[in-house]
Amino acid sequence: MAHIIVVGNEKGGSGKSTTSMHVATALVRMGHSVGCLDLDLRQKSLARYIENRRAFIAREGLDLPCPEFRDLPPVTEEGLRAGENPNDRRLSAAVVGMEEACEFILIDCPGSHTRLSQVAHSLADTLVTPLNDSFIDFDLLAHADPETNKILGPSIYSEMVWNARQLRAQAGLRAIDWVVVRNRLGAQAMHNKRKMGEALDNLGRRIGFRVVPGFSERVIFRELFPRGLTLLDLRDIGVKGQMNISNVAARQELRDIVKELRLPGVTVDF
Repeated sequence: MAHIIVVGNEKGGSGKSTTSMHVATALVRMGHSVGCLDLDLRQKSLARYIENRRAFIAREGLDLPCPEFRDLPPVTEEGLRAGENPNDRRLSAAVVGMEEACEFILIDCPGSHTRLSQVAHSLADTLVTPLNDSFIDFDLLAHADPETNKILGPSIYSEMVWNARQLRAQAGLRAIDWVVVRNRLGAQAMHNKRKMGEALDNLGRRIGFRVVPGFSERVIFRELFPRGLTLLDLRDIGVKGQMNISNVAARQELRDIVKELRLPGVTVDF
């Protein structure tokens, strides 16, 4: 069976689609077969990212590795069981359709709570939650006392992950490996950065996730999206000697993220 990676966070602007595209493309470049699904049926950022990539490849005549992307297949009312949610059937059909051909299936969830996102989390072998390095975003995981940082209780999102874990346990499936990726880390060891790190480490021990450093805030990501490119493509499109310190550092961040995901059968070699 394919290893399912779900990228989820119920707040927008955390870098979900950027993380999804870079992880998926890195795996393809290392020789793995990867299928992608985008559950944000309105904005479709990952879908557009891959569409931009295909267009760039065709326009420039390049041979760049590209993950496979599929839309959720349509279903008819006649094909549903009594009381069955049509989107549940669509997601299940999409995953089944990719499992035989793909080692990994990466599912990018919307920045809001939806039925599709909820079901996808229960399918996750690895759950990746990109999080901006801010206590505003920390609230996604838990509610904390603003003065003492004492955890007052889990958030709705954390409860959803707990429910997904319970469903998997009841079905006899392996536990979800939950990885929180700290994006937009500040370059300096500021007080807020230290407090955020301590809060995440403490919460991770309590509710069961690992914390890894993610991507810093960089202009390069905004420049890559319209062409569907990733950091690993820069040398292939003729940048080579123009690789500046920021781009080299960003590649190292990606290398560290993929390594820390600890995906089965993956040896990071870029």
